[in-house]
Amino acid sequence: MRLSRSNPNTEAPPKFTAQTLPAICDVAKADWNGLQPARGERGYYPFTDWDFLKALEVSGSAAPETGWTPLHLWLTDEDGAPIAVAPLYAKTHSQGEYVFDHSWADAAERAGLDYFPKLLCAIPFTPAPGLRLLAKDAAAKDALIQSLVAACHQFDLSGVHVNFTDADTQSALAAHGFMARTDRQFHFVNDGYETFDDFLAALSSKKRKNIRAERRKATQDLTIKRLRGDDIKLHHWDAFFEFYIDTSQRKWGRPYLSREFFTAIHETMREQVLLVLAYDGETPIAGALNFIGGDALYGRHWGANCHVEFLHFELCYYQAIEAGIELGLGRVEAGAQGEHKLARGYAPTTTYSAHYLRHAGLRDAIDNYLARERRAVAQNINTLENYLPFKKGG
Repeated sequence: MRLSRSNPNTEAPPKFTAQTLPAICDVAKADWNGLQPARGERGYYPFTDWDFLKALEVSGSAAPETGWTPLHLWLTDEDGAPIAVAPLYAKTHSQGEYVFDHSWADAAERAGLDYFPKLLCAIPFTPAPGLRLLAKDAAAKDALIQSLVAACHQFDLSGVHVNFTDADTQSALAAHGFMARTDRQFHFVNDGYETFDDFLAALSSKKRKNIRAERRKATQDLTIKRLRGDDIKLHHWDAFFEFYIDTSQRKWGRPYLSREFFTAIHETMREQVLLVLAYDGETPIAGALNFIGGDALYGRHWGANCHVEFLHFELCYYQAIEAGIELGLGRVEAGAQGEHKLARGYAPTTTYSAHYLRHAGLRDAIDNYLARERRAVAQNINTLENYLPFKKGG
């Protein structure tokens, strides 16, 4: 569907055509990926890779049947050349987003308003901060934001939400009436470490001893393997999917990703995958899935079919730190939530989202709430920083 500009009073960017696309395959892979850093380059973000989004769609994980209807926003210039793109979905629920607006939907329902469907610019099931608006320049980015608002109005939806974006994009969205929201995650920052022991040396003595003790207990009867690229075989994915299903059902009630998703990733992105498996003899018993970006290692999923003390910390945090250091990456992002990450070297970090709501009353009430929430998040981060495990002055 072609879209008009939402704000004709705004200084117009170069002429463009905006349209929503019902499938990622409606765009050529080279055109989509050409608007962002290539694999292996600094700034590469695996979750806006055309192959990653395609895997979500063709596997049925992000599809209309699961409440995720693709409406990717695609902008071209007068000559038909791509200038901007945003992964976009019409949502009939708020599951799998990790930026929680359930209370907003409840408030809208009590007021007799329709909150769903809504527009969501995000990566399904992926609470990993990164660019959400891919554009060749600032003018194209502005046109993309205008088109997001236009799509919201033309489809007669309650609003549009941009989750886990960067601070600069959040500010650009604010200029178009989007409300700013913050939260926090825990990220490991590689402060020039060349080995895991360098990282340990930066910790206080007590924290260093605790981590070493946890690693010994977790691995004393097990073998840990880190697999990447062609070292990953389909039987490894079979084992990992079993762990993923078991853990998902115990934590959330339903898994988001199908087995076909992991096969699709194996076929197209296994060089961007780091799969960490724990073996009892020849039998895998637990695993952690990471994606390799240009600047960061992104921990995404973990699972196990038995309980081993501290094994979750070993596979998801310590192995990720070791691998991130070996790969020369600047940070490790270990997903949403988890104050327990703090004692293991993961520092509190602000995350950003932006929200546009059409109903003035609902918008004003939520905007007031968000102002208080932002202050609370900042205070929480300041407090948590006092409990980092590093030596004083470090």
